[in-house]
Amino acid sequence: MRAAVTVGSILAGASLALTVDNLRRVRVPDPAAAPPRERVAVLVPARDEQEQIGGCVRALRAAVERWPVPAEILVLDDGSTDATAAHAREAGARVLDGAPPPPGWLAKPWACRRLADATRADVLVFVDADVRVARHGLAATVDLLRRSGLDLVCPHPHQLAVTPAERLVQPLLAWSWLATLPLGIAERSPRPMLTAANGQLLAVDARAYRAAGGHPRAAVLDDIALLRTLKRHGFRGVVADGTGVASCRMYRDGQELRAGYTKSLWAAFGTRPRAGAVIALLGLVHVVPAVAALGGSRVGLAGYLAGVASRALAARRTGARVADAVAHPVSVLVLAALTADSWRARRAGTLRWRGRPVTPAAA
Repeated sequence: MRAAVTVGSILAGASLALTVDNLRRVRVPDPAAAPPRERVAVLVPARDEQEQIGGCVRALRAAVERWPVPAEILVLDDGSTDATAAHAREAGARVLDGAPPPPGWLAKPWACRRLADATRADVLVFVDADVRVARHGLAATVDLLRRSGLDLVCPHPHQLAVTPAERLVQPLLAWSWLATLPLGIAERSPRPMLTAANGQLLAVDARAYRAAGGHPRAAVLDDIALLRTLKRHGFRGVVADGTGVASCRMYRDGQELRAGYTKSLWAAFGTRPRAGAVIALLGLVHVVPAVAALGGSRVGLAGYLAGVASRALAARRTGARVADAVAHPVSVLVLAALTADSWRARRAGTLRWRGRPVTPAAA
Protein backbone atom coordinates (compact mmCIF):
# COMPACT_ATOMS: atom_id res chain seq x y z
CA MET A 1 0.00 0.00 0.00
CA ARG A 2 2.85 2.38 0.81
CA ALA A 3 4.34 1.81 -2.65
CA ALA A 4 0.95 2.49 -4.28
CA VAL A 5 0.62 5.74 -2.34
CA THR A 6 4.10 6.81 -3.39
CA VAL A 7 3.57 5.97 -7.06
CA GLY A 8 0.13 7.59 -7.09
CA SER A 9 1.44 10.75 -5.49
CA ILE A 10 4.36 11.00 -7.91
CA LEU A 11 1.98 10.63 -10.86
CA ALA A 12 -0.35 13.24 -9.35
CA GLY A 13 2.59 15.64 -9.22
CA ALA A 14 3.40 14.86 -12.86
CA SER A 15 -0.23 15.50 -13.80
CA LEU A 16 -0.10 18.85 -12.02
CA ALA A 17 3.06 19.77 -13.94
CA LEU A 18 1.37 18.84 -17.22
CA THR A 19 -1.68 20.92 -16.29
CA VAL A 20 0.52 23.95 -15.68
CA ASP A 21 2.32 23.44 -18.99
CA ASN A 22 -0.94 22.94 -20.91
CA LEU A 23 -2.47 26.08 -19.43
CA ARG A 24 0.49 27.94 -20.90
CA ARG A 25 0.19 26.26 -24.30
CA VAL A 26 -3.56 25.87 -24.84
CA ARG A 27 -4.86 27.84 -27.80
CA VAL A 28 -7.38 30.57 -27.02
CA PRO A 29 -9.71 32.26 -29.54
CA ASP A 30 -9.15 35.99 -29.95
CA PRO A 31 -12.27 37.91 -28.79
CA ALA A 32 -11.24 40.84 -31.00
CA ALA A 33 -10.96 38.75 -34.17
CA ALA A 34 -12.45 40.28 -37.30
CA PRO A 35 -15.35 38.47 -38.99
CA PRO A 36 -14.21 36.00 -41.65
CA ARG A 37 -14.29 36.91 -45.33
CA GLU A 38 -14.99 33.40 -46.50
CA ARG A 39 -18.11 31.30 -46.59
CA VAL A 40 -19.05 29.81 -43.21
CA ALA A 41 -21.89 27.41 -42.46
CA VAL A 42 -23.07 26.93 -38.88
CA LEU A 43 -24.59 23.46 -38.59
CA VAL A 44 -26.86 22.36 -35.73
CA PRO A 45 -28.13 18.76 -35.47
CA ALA A 46 -31.20 18.74 -33.21
CA ARG A 47 -33.59 16.11 -31.90
CA ASP A 48 -36.34 17.01 -29.41
CA GLU A 49 -34.65 20.31 -28.57
CA GLN A 50 -37.64 22.67 -28.50
CA GLU A 51 -36.50 24.08 -25.14
CA GLN A 52 -33.00 24.85 -26.44
CA ILE A 53 -33.04 25.44 -30.18
CA GLY A 54 -34.56 28.92 -30.20
CA GLY A 55 -31.97 30.34 -27.82
CA CYS A 56 -29.19 28.59 -29.68
CA VAL A 57 -30.20 29.95 -33.09
CA ARG A 58 -30.81 33.48 -31.82
CA ALA A 59 -27.32 33.54 -30.29
CA LEU A 60 -25.86 32.27 -33.57
CA ARG A 61 -27.69 34.92 -35.59
CA ALA A 62 -26.45 37.66 -33.27
CA ALA A 63 -22.91 36.35 -33.72
CA VAL A 64 -23.00 36.61 -37.53
CA GLU A 65 -25.33 39.54 -38.19
CA ARG A 66 -22.59 42.02 -39.16
CA TRP A 67 -20.34 39.70 -41.11
CA PRO A 68 -19.26 40.96 -44.55
CA VAL A 69 -19.95 37.52 -46.02
CA PRO A 70 -23.29 36.24 -44.72
CA ALA A 71 -23.07 32.93 -42.87
CA GLU A 72 -25.54 30.09 -43.29
CA ILE A 73 -27.29 28.77 -40.18
CA LEU A 74 -28.69 25.30 -40.86
CA VAL A 75 -30.60 23.15 -38.40
CA LEU A 76 -31.35 19.51 -39.14
CA ASP A 77 -34.51 18.37 -37.37
CA ASP A 78 -33.47 14.81 -36.59
CA GLY A 79 -36.86 13.10 -36.29
CA SER A 80 -38.05 15.25 -33.40
CA THR A 81 -41.32 14.43 -31.68
CA ASP A 82 -41.75 18.01 -30.44
CA ALA A 83 -41.75 21.52 -31.95
CA THR A 84 -37.99 21.70 -32.56
CA ALA A 85 -38.34 22.50 -36.27
CA ALA A 86 -40.95 25.23 -35.72
CA HIS A 87 -38.90 26.92 -33.01
CA ALA A 88 -35.77 26.81 -35.17
CA ARG A 89 -37.60 28.44 -38.10
CA GLU A 90 -39.11 31.10 -35.84
CA ALA A 91 -35.61 31.93 -34.59
CA GLY A 92 -34.38 32.42 -38.17
CA ALA A 93 -32.63 29.20 -39.15
CA ARG A 94 -33.02 27.25 -42.36
CA VAL A 95 -34.36 23.87 -41.30
CA LEU A 96 -33.66 20.57 -43.04
CA ASP A 97 -35.92 17.60 -42.46
CA GLY A 98 -34.10 14.61 -41.07
CA ALA A 99 -34.25 11.07 -42.40
CA PRO A 100 -33.66 7.78 -40.59
CA PRO A 101 -29.98 6.81 -40.67
CA PRO A 102 -29.08 4.20 -43.29
CA PRO A 103 -27.86 0.78 -42.13
CA GLY A 104 -24.48 1.06 -40.44
CA TRP A 105 -24.96 4.68 -39.37
CA LEU A 106 -25.63 6.21 -35.98
CA ALA A 107 -28.08 9.09 -35.89
CA LYS A 108 -25.84 12.03 -34.98
CA PRO A 109 -23.00 11.31 -37.45
CA TRP A 110 -25.65 10.88 -40.16
CA ALA A 111 -27.27 14.19 -39.21
CA CYS A 112 -23.91 15.96 -39.27
CA ARG A 113 -23.03 14.44 -42.63
CA ARG A 114 -26.36 15.56 -44.13
CA LEU A 115 -25.80 19.09 -42.82
CA ALA A 116 -22.31 19.19 -44.34
CA ASP A 117 -23.66 17.93 -47.66
CA ALA A 118 -26.24 20.76 -47.71
CA THR A 119 -23.65 23.53 -47.96
CA ARG A 120 -20.67 24.51 -50.10
CA ALA A 121 -19.12 26.72 -47.41
CA ASP A 122 -15.36 26.92 -46.84
CA VAL A 123 -15.64 26.39 -43.08
CA LEU A 124 -18.08 24.13 -41.26
CA VAL A 125 -18.92 24.99 -37.66
CA PHE A 126 -20.88 22.30 -35.83
CA VAL A 127 -22.78 23.51 -32.77
CA ASP A 128 -24.94 21.56 -30.32
CA ALA A 129 -28.39 22.91 -29.54
CA ASP A 130 -27.61 23.44 -25.86
CA VAL A 131 -24.65 25.73 -26.65
CA ARG A 132 -24.88 29.51 -26.46
CA VAL A 133 -22.17 31.33 -28.39
CA ALA A 134 -21.06 34.83 -27.45
CA ARG A 135 -21.43 37.63 -30.00
CA HIS A 136 -17.76 37.34 -30.89
CA GLY A 137 -17.72 33.55 -30.53
CA LEU A 138 -18.04 32.38 -34.12
CA ALA A 139 -15.67 34.98 -35.55
CA ALA A 140 -13.11 34.08 -32.89
CA THR A 141 -13.52 30.36 -33.58
CA VAL A 142 -13.05 30.68 -37.35
CA ASP A 143 -10.11 33.04 -36.79
CA LEU A 144 -8.49 30.47 -34.48
CA LEU A 145 -8.90 27.77 -37.13
CA ARG A 146 -7.20 29.89 -39.78
CA ARG A 147 -4.60 31.59 -37.56
CA SER A 148 -3.44 28.26 -36.09
CA GLY A 149 -3.00 26.61 -39.49
CA LEU A 150 -4.93 23.61 -38.18
CA ASP A 151 -7.71 21.78 -39.98
CA LEU A 152 -10.00 21.41 -36.96
CA VAL A 153 -10.36 23.27 -33.68
CA CYS A 154 -12.74 22.63 -30.79
CA PRO A 155 -13.04 25.61 -28.45
CA HIS A 156 -14.25 23.88 -25.28
CA PRO A 157 -17.28 25.86 -24.01
CA HIS A 158 -17.68 26.96 -20.42
CA GLN A 159 -19.57 24.10 -18.77
CA LEU A 160 -22.41 25.38 -16.61
CA ALA A 161 -22.85 23.16 -13.54
CA VAL A 162 -25.55 23.84 -10.96
CA THR A 163 -26.61 20.69 -9.13
CA PRO A 164 -24.19 18.68 -6.94
CA ALA A 165 -23.98 15.91 -9.56
CA GLU A 166 -23.09 18.41 -12.28
CA ARG A 167 -20.48 20.08 -10.07
CA LEU A 168 -18.84 16.73 -9.37
CA VAL A 169 -18.70 15.49 -12.97
CA GLN A 170 -18.85 18.33 -15.51
CA PRO A 171 -15.53 20.01 -14.56
CA LEU A 172 -13.81 16.70 -15.37
CA LEU A 173 -14.43 17.35 -19.08
CA ALA A 174 -11.91 20.19 -19.34
CA TRP A 175 -9.67 18.88 -16.56
CA SER A 176 -9.27 15.52 -18.28
CA TRP A 177 -7.47 16.89 -21.32
CA LEU A 178 -5.63 19.64 -19.47
CA ALA A 179 -4.22 17.15 -16.95
CA THR A 180 -3.50 14.15 -19.17
CA LEU A 181 -2.89 15.23 -22.77
CA PRO A 182 0.29 17.06 -23.86
CA LEU A 183 -1.41 19.58 -26.11
CA GLY A 184 1.68 20.73 -27.95
CA ILE A 185 2.40 17.17 -29.06
CA ALA A 186 -1.24 16.20 -29.58
CA GLU A 187 -1.96 18.76 -32.27
CA ARG A 188 1.00 17.52 -34.34
CA SER A 189 0.79 13.79 -33.65
CA PRO A 190 -1.26 11.38 -35.81
CA ARG A 191 -1.54 8.92 -32.90
CA PRO A 192 -5.20 8.18 -32.05
CA MET A 193 -4.54 8.11 -28.31
CA LEU A 194 -3.27 11.69 -28.45
CA THR A 195 -6.68 13.04 -29.40
CA ALA A 196 -9.19 15.19 -27.55
CA ALA A 197 -12.15 16.96 -29.09
CA ASN A 198 -15.47 18.51 -28.12
CA GLY A 199 -18.32 18.46 -30.60
CA GLN A 200 -20.34 21.08 -28.73
CA LEU A 201 -18.46 23.70 -30.77
CA LEU A 202 -16.25 22.39 -33.55
CA ALA A 203 -14.87 24.20 -36.59
CA VAL A 204 -13.34 22.29 -39.48
CA ASP A 205 -11.97 23.21 -42.86
CA ALA A 206 -14.54 21.97 -45.38
CA ARG A 207 -11.97 20.62 -47.84
CA ALA A 208 -10.23 18.62 -45.13
CA TYR A 209 -13.58 17.35 -43.85
CA ARG A 210 -14.60 16.08 -47.27
CA ALA A 211 -11.18 14.68 -48.13
CA ALA A 212 -11.27 12.61 -44.94
CA GLY A 213 -14.78 11.35 -45.68
CA GLY A 214 -16.65 13.39 -43.08
CA HIS A 215 -18.07 12.05 -39.85
CA PRO A 216 -17.41 8.34 -39.27
CA ARG A 217 -20.70 6.55 -39.59
CA ALA A 218 -20.83 4.43 -36.41
CA ALA A 219 -19.01 6.63 -33.89
CA VAL A 220 -20.70 7.14 -30.52
CA LEU A 221 -18.13 9.82 -29.66
CA ASP A 222 -18.41 11.46 -33.06
CA ASP A 223 -16.17 14.43 -32.24
CA ILE A 224 -13.14 12.35 -31.23
CA ALA A 225 -13.76 9.93 -34.10
CA LEU A 226 -13.86 12.80 -36.60
CA LEU A 227 -10.53 14.21 -35.43
CA ARG A 228 -8.94 10.76 -35.49
CA THR A 229 -10.20 10.28 -39.04
CA LEU A 230 -8.73 13.62 -40.08
CA LYS A 231 -5.40 12.66 -38.50
CA ARG A 232 -5.32 9.41 -40.46
CA HIS A 233 -5.61 11.47 -43.63
CA GLY A 234 -2.71 13.75 -42.69
CA PHE A 235 -4.71 16.63 -41.20
CA ARG A 236 -4.31 18.21 -37.77
CA GLY A 237 -6.56 19.46 -35.03
CA VAL A 238 -6.80 20.09 -31.31
CA VAL A 239 -9.09 21.11 -28.49
CA ALA A 240 -8.85 24.74 -27.33
CA ASP A 241 -10.00 26.93 -24.45
CA GLY A 242 -13.41 28.21 -25.50
CA THR A 243 -14.45 29.49 -22.08
CA GLY A 244 -14.82 33.02 -23.39
CA VAL A 245 -16.65 32.22 -26.63
CA ALA A 246 -19.46 29.83 -25.63
CA SER A 247 -21.26 28.20 -22.73
CA CYS A 248 -23.20 24.96 -22.37
CA ARG A 249 -25.31 23.25 -19.74
CA MET A 250 -25.42 19.65 -20.89
CA TYR A 251 -27.66 18.19 -18.19
CA ARG A 252 -30.24 19.61 -15.77
CA ASP A 253 -30.06 17.07 -12.96
CA GLY A 254 -28.36 13.90 -11.79
CA GLN A 255 -30.74 11.62 -13.66
CA GLU A 256 -30.07 13.33 -17.01
CA LEU A 257 -26.36 13.35 -16.31
CA ARG A 258 -26.30 9.64 -15.52
CA ALA A 259 -28.26 8.79 -18.67
CA GLY A 260 -26.02 10.97 -20.84
CA TYR A 261 -22.76 9.51 -19.62
CA THR A 262 -24.07 5.96 -19.52
CA LYS A 263 -24.84 6.03 -23.23
CA SER A 264 -21.32 7.08 -24.22
CA LEU A 265 -18.65 6.34 -21.59
CA TRP A 266 -18.28 2.74 -22.72
CA ALA A 267 -16.87 4.07 -25.99
CA ALA A 268 -14.44 6.53 -24.41
CA PHE A 269 -11.55 4.12 -23.85
CA GLY A 270 -11.92 1.67 -26.73
CA THR A 271 -12.26 -1.69 -24.98
CA ARG A 272 -13.51 -2.86 -21.62
CA PRO A 273 -10.03 -3.89 -20.36
CA ARG A 274 -8.65 -0.53 -21.45
CA ALA A 275 -11.47 1.28 -19.67
CA GLY A 276 -10.74 -0.73 -16.53
CA ALA A 277 -7.05 0.12 -16.78
CA VAL A 278 -7.71 3.85 -17.20
CA ILE A 279 -10.14 3.96 -14.27
CA ALA A 280 -7.71 1.98 -12.12
CA LEU A 281 -4.93 4.43 -12.99
CA LEU A 282 -7.14 7.41 -12.13
CA GLY A 283 -7.93 5.75 -8.82
CA LEU A 284 -4.25 5.16 -8.10
CA VAL A 285 -3.38 8.78 -8.85
CA HIS A 286 -6.35 10.65 -7.40
CA VAL A 287 -8.05 8.39 -4.84
CA VAL A 288 -5.36 6.25 -3.19
CA PRO A 289 -3.27 9.26 -2.02
CA ALA A 290 -6.40 10.94 -0.60
CA VAL A 291 -7.35 7.81 1.36
CA ALA A 292 -3.79 7.53 2.65
CA ALA A 293 -3.85 11.20 3.65
CA LEU A 294 -6.90 10.52 5.83
CA GLY A 295 -4.74 7.95 7.63
CA GLY A 296 -1.98 10.47 8.27
CA SER A 297 0.31 9.80 5.31
CA ARG A 298 2.32 12.88 4.36
CA VAL A 299 3.14 11.42 0.98
CA GLY A 300 -0.56 10.78 0.42
CA LEU A 301 -1.39 14.33 1.48
CA ALA A 302 1.12 15.68 -1.03
CA GLY A 303 -0.46 13.55 -3.78
CA TYR A 304 -3.97 14.62 -2.81
CA LEU A 305 -2.98 18.30 -2.81
CA ALA A 306 -1.32 17.90 -6.22
CA GLY A 307 -4.55 16.47 -7.64
CA VAL A 308 -6.62 19.22 -6.06
CA ALA A 309 -4.23 21.87 -7.39
CA SER A 310 -4.47 20.44 -10.93
CA ARG A 311 -8.27 20.45 -10.75
CA ALA A 312 -8.34 23.95 -9.20
CA LEU A 313 -6.09 25.44 -11.90
CA ALA A 314 -8.27 23.92 -14.62
CA ALA A 315 -11.39 25.22 -12.85
CA ARG A 316 -10.03 28.74 -12.55
CA ARG A 317 -9.17 28.80 -16.23
CA THR A 318 -12.48 27.35 -17.44
CA GLY A 319 -14.88 29.15 -15.10
CA ALA A 320 -15.77 26.21 -12.86
CA ARG A 321 -16.00 26.52 -9.07
CA VAL A 322 -12.47 26.34 -7.71
CA ALA A 323 -13.70 25.25 -4.27
CA ASP A 324 -15.20 22.09 -5.75
CA ALA A 325 -11.68 20.84 -6.44
CA VAL A 326 -11.38 19.63 -2.84
CA ALA A 327 -13.85 16.86 -3.76
CA HIS A 328 -11.75 15.73 -6.71
CA PRO A 329 -11.28 12.14 -5.44
CA VAL A 330 -15.06 11.84 -5.11
CA SER A 331 -15.44 13.07 -8.69
CA VAL A 332 -13.09 10.34 -9.87
CA LEU A 333 -15.09 7.71 -7.97
CA VAL A 334 -18.33 8.98 -9.54
CA LEU A 335 -16.70 8.77 -12.97
CA ALA A 336 -15.69 5.17 -12.22
CA ALA A 337 -19.27 4.32 -11.25
CA LEU A 338 -20.66 5.94 -14.40
CA THR A 339 -18.18 4.01 -16.54
CA ALA A 340 -19.18 0.74 -14.90
CA ASP A 341 -22.86 1.59 -15.47
CA SER A 342 -22.14 2.31 -19.11
CA TRP A 343 -20.41 -1.02 -19.68
CA ARG A 344 -23.19 -2.92 -17.87
CA ALA A 345 -25.79 -1.27 -20.11
CA ARG A 346 -23.64 -1.98 -23.15
CA ARG A 347 -23.46 -5.69 -22.31
CA ALA A 348 -27.18 -5.82 -21.58
CA GLY A 349 -28.03 -4.11 -24.87
CA THR A 350 -30.09 -1.43 -23.13
CA LEU A 351 -28.18 1.67 -24.26
CA ARG A 352 -30.59 4.26 -25.63
CA TRP A 353 -30.60 8.03 -26.11
CA ARG A 354 -33.59 10.17 -26.99
CA GLY A 355 -35.63 7.06 -27.70
CA ARG A 356 -33.12 5.40 -30.04
CA PRO A 357 -30.56 2.63 -29.53
CA VAL A 358 -26.92 3.70 -29.28
CA THR A 359 -25.79 1.18 -31.88
CA PRO A 360 -26.05 1.37 -35.66
CA ALA A 361 -28.50 -0.77 -37.55
CA ALA A 362 -26.87 -3.67 -39.33
CA ALA A 363 -25.64 -2.96 -42.84
